[in-house]
Amino acid sequence: MPDLLEQGETMFALGNGYLGMRGCFEEGGPIGQNGTFINGFYESWPIVYPEGAYGLATVGQTIVNATDTKVIKLYVDDEPFWLSHANVRSFNRRLNMQSGTLDRDILWETPAGKRVSITSRRLVSFEHRHLAAIFYQVTMLDATAPVVLSSEMIANEPPLKRDNHDPRQSKVFVGKVLHHRISYAKDRRIVLCHATKKSGMILSCAIDHVLDTSCQATWTTHYTEDAGHVVATIDAKPGRPITLVKYMAYHTSHTALPDEMCARAERTLDRAVAEGFPALLAGQERYMGDFWQRSDVTVTTNPARANASTSAVQQAIRFNLFHILQAAGRAGNMGVPAKGLTGAAYEGHYFWDSEIYVLPFLIYTAPRIAKNLLRFRHGMLGKARERARQLNQRGAMYPWRTINGEEASAYYAAGTAQYHINADIMYALKKYVQATGDEEFLFDEGVEMLVETARLWLSLGFYSLRQEGKFCIHCVTGPDEYSTMVNNNVYTNLMARENLRYAAETVEQVRERRPDLFTVLEHKTRLEASEVEDWKRAADLMYVPYDERLKITPQDDKFLEEEPWDFKHVPPEKYPLLLYYHPLTIYRYQIIKQADLVLAMLLLGHEFSPELKRRNFEFYDPITTGDSSLSPCIQSIMAAEVGDMAKALAYAKAATLMDLGDVAGNVKDGCHIAAMGGVWMVFVYGFAGLRGYSGRLSFRPALPDTLDCLRFRLAFQEQSLEVDISQGATRYTLKNGSGLTIRHEEEEIRLSADTSSVVRPNRKHSERPEANQGTGG
Repeated sequence: MPDLLEQGETMFALGNGYLGMRGCFEEGGPIGQNGTFINGFYESWPIVYPEGAYGLATVGQTIVNATDTKVIKLYVDDEPFWLSHANVRSFNRRLNMQSGTLDRDILWETPAGKRVSITSRRLVSFEHRHLAAIFYQVTMLDATAPVVLSSEMIANEPPLKRDNHDPRQSKVFVGKVLHHRISYAKDRRIVLCHATKKSGMILSCAIDHVLDTSCQATWTTHYTEDAGHVVATIDAKPGRPITLVKYMAYHTSHTALPDEMCARAERTLDRAVAEGFPALLAGQERYMGDFWQRSDVTVTTNPARANASTSAVQQAIRFNLFHILQAAGRAGNMGVPAKGLTGAAYEGHYFWDSEIYVLPFLIYTAPRIAKNLLRFRHGMLGKARERARQLNQRGAMYPWRTINGEEASAYYAAGTAQYHINADIMYALKKYVQATGDEEFLFDEGVEMLVETARLWLSLGFYSLRQEGKFCIHCVTGPDEYSTMVNNNVYTNLMARENLRYAAETVEQVRERRPDLFTVLEHKTRLEASEVEDWKRAADLMYVPYDERLKITPQDDKFLEEEPWDFKHVPPEKYPLLLYYHPLTIYRYQIIKQADLVLAMLLLGHEFSPELKRRNFEFYDPITTGDSSLSPCIQSIMAAEVGDMAKALAYAKAATLMDLGDVAGNVKDGCHIAAMGGVWMVFVYGFAGLRGYSGRLSFRPALPDTLDCLRFRLAFQEQSLEVDISQGATRYTLKNGSGLTIRHEEEEIRLSADTSSVVRPNRKHSERPEANQGTGG
């Protein structure tokens, strides 16, 4: 359907974390938003302010639409196959999440009445991160005909128009972005090499082809600076397949010369052609098999209570998990863009979303990838130090949005002011180390980040006489971007406290256990002995506001004083508010874009009593809009914890269908990768009740009555735990490992080689001792 074209291009996108291709049709159209993206391949541009100020971000970064190689145009009797005009007798396209491919079968009847079978299979390789391939097969079913296959590549495609009123969309460059360096052809191979002007990045892209048919065929090859096509002309006979395999290689670099980049692309193609498409597909299927074994979340719905079948719910869950893999699987030394590699929205930038919403899934299912993402943050520590100095602070300040490590947010109130990103990254570091026991990474690289982020908090906050000497942090923005530049945002203060304490604890561990590394740390950071005590004091005296009248935690010092938003008289079409109201108007009201205080109750649940959690949730939930894709998952988890299963289920549905159901109305611009990570959290943190505040796995299952069964696996300290939850009981099975201690409700359970599986009854929420509720083990 034409009105769903762009949505389909997002949903059918393929990627491996390095290379991504939107799900556009091979024949070159119809197209809504075409796109081929390489993680971290960007062009920079000057941020122009009508009125400047010291310390504002000055250089923007935008992911570049790379050379498009997906096109294979088909002509039969010189008539082009163009989907929107063709007489298509049958059409089936599938995102094959088992094989990691995009599969399609078409039956086309030409204007002359000839029937043509078209089968295609596209993959972006996980095994070979620089490689993609298309299997394209054409069979004349009942007549002879001349068939032409034109395999094409094009750089600098004309940009599509964007909605200038939507700040979430990407910048559109005027003029060429990719500047020619080298182009050449060898037989059925074409190589193009381009460079960006301002960021100075090099892109080499190459295509090669293998044709398999018993029909007579001839070839021609042509190329220019920005394009190329390899054309096969075939005298097609009925029932005799024509199979074209197209291999596509992409390489990028900041430092390598064009000749070297072209050689890299050619080596990738040499290997692919030698091994063949079946071997490439087999490698893809092995990778996917391993992924699903480690990462799958399986459910069985209750047919009497659920509105959706088991297969429908299962497919929706897997769709989300599959796209997380496509965004992060082979990201290597890069981050995870907000849209993955399914679209250019948010400029291809990395945000805090990765650490808080995506890393939990990766930490417990693919810890190696989680470590890579944390190492990527360590790699930008130098620029974070520079940014802190620009902000007149000590330590390091991580950018709110970035590709190359430099701050790219031009709107500091809802960007740079979100200092909590420092604590978010350190929170993820702590969770990773607790789950893996990887002290080597913590002591080698993590501790350096901890020192510099702790320094930032100490220089940012102050001891307030008006708050009885408590440590206060002013003029910051929490996760809720509808309340900016506030004092004592509770999420920020609590996360900063966690950051300070973990920094102090880790530095002391390094000093005691690894004096050699402590000497290195002192040299790198010029750490002084008094700093650790300063961090402890600030953490111990951190100010956390509390409202005695309402018996709730204020989101910040002034939030409860604002005028309530008039939800009753604002029509649904006026949401999201950021597209229809000036920021100053929004900032004056008691309204929330996304979970803020409620998110703090999930991440640091041990800081809140069960009754306080319930009161906070009941106050903040009704004033939280659906303007952020990051809210429903958190609201679902906390609703389950406080016992409101109706809300937990409703929010779980919204989260799970965020992209499949286009809940936010902008899936055309790309998948919401962080929200997809939130789907895993809904089932594992929400319905299974996983917490780990003390570094030990703890479960409080709260299965809604629409589900009969929930099953998943967790990687924890180099062991594998399977959790199988039914309505009445939960089975814990140690699938791999020598021994693991976990907690079910209030009971501590020891799993070992001798006792690898235990079953425990689930308590209903009303039966749980309130004093222990939500402690997390």
